[in-house]
Amino acid sequence: MATALAASLLLGAAVETSAAAEAAKQLFGGVTLPTRAEPGAVGFYSKGCLAGGVAIPTDGPTWQAMRLSRNRRWGHPQMISLIEQFSQDATKIGWPGLLLGDISQPRGGPMLNGHASHQIGLDADIWFTPMPNRQLSVKEREDQPFISMLQEDKFLTVDPKRWTSKHAELVMLAASYPQVERVFVNPAIKKKLCETWKGDRSDLGKVRPIYGHDAHFHIRIKCPKGATDCKPQAAVTAGDGCDKSLAWWFTDEPWAKPKKDPNAPPPKPPRQMQLSDMPKACAAILKAPGPANEQVVTYGGGAASVSALQQTPQTPASVEAIIATQPGVMPDTIPVPLPRPAGN
Repeated sequence: MATALAASLLLGAAVETSAAAEAAKQLFGGVTLPTRAEPGAVGFYSKGCLAGGVAIPTDGPTWQAMRLSRNRRWGHPQMISLIEQFSQDATKIGWPGLLLGDISQPRGGPMLNGHASHQIGLDADIWFTPMPNRQLSVKEREDQPFISMLQEDKFLTVDPKRWTSKHAELVMLAASYPQVERVFVNPAIKKKLCETWKGDRSDLGKVRPIYGHDAHFHIRIKCPKGATDCKPQAAVTAGDGCDKSLAWWFTDEPWAKPKKDPNAPPPKPPRQMQLSDMPKACAAILKAPGPANEQVVTYGGGAASVSALQQTPQTPASVEAIIATQPGVMPDTIPVPLPRPAGN
């Protein structure tokens, strides 16, 4: 992959120059197809892009993709493969199937709204709502609300009427795969797991607390082996994570405003990420040609390839029109305190 990208850098430089004044999220959010290239995760989870992305089918035997209009069911083949395996394994513990949230855009990169990460095809969101025993319509996939696992009147308390032992098993199953590096959940959910999980706790340290993950959890896998363009995250600290690093999230410190130095110069106004801020290969990926529709295939997991764009028996007829005409609606990114405990 590195050789192919290097050959495209001159083309990418032209894109970078012409797009210098446009935010990177506008550039990547406007691309509807992946590159015709070998798969490659480039950069870091929150500053990078994706070459050779593949899409998971909108429907599988043990999953259904949600919010189709966002066109965010693309990822590195290793991520898509994991989702398929996870969805199958989940049924073995009594979970009826997965509702899939955002994975990545066709070429990764920053999104127009909703996420700071998910940029290199190695992150995926899974709803805490189980898959129903029927196929959801396109409208239902757009409109079905997120259901928080927290009590409405208590921001950091799990609702015992919603959270079940099966939810706990599902999260711990996700953390059990060796390629999974982190599973992000709300701090209250992590606390609940620390207090109640009676099984093997060796993977509990992978489950990391972070705000905003109360209606879904977020799976992050490691950089693929040999992916020299992928920047790994620091390893999770040893232990189960049920320590002072978790207690920190229940203090006032995450919400405290930073102290201002009266002698410091005024801060610079916020600046959106530009293409020039990203790895140089991302300009080439943005410029690279995409495949013809019939060549855009999902990861089949060893089965026959399924087109990501053409209709399949499981795909509602209006999906393509929705993807083409409706922007995804999602709240602004939930603020994450910085600094925060190591490992998150």
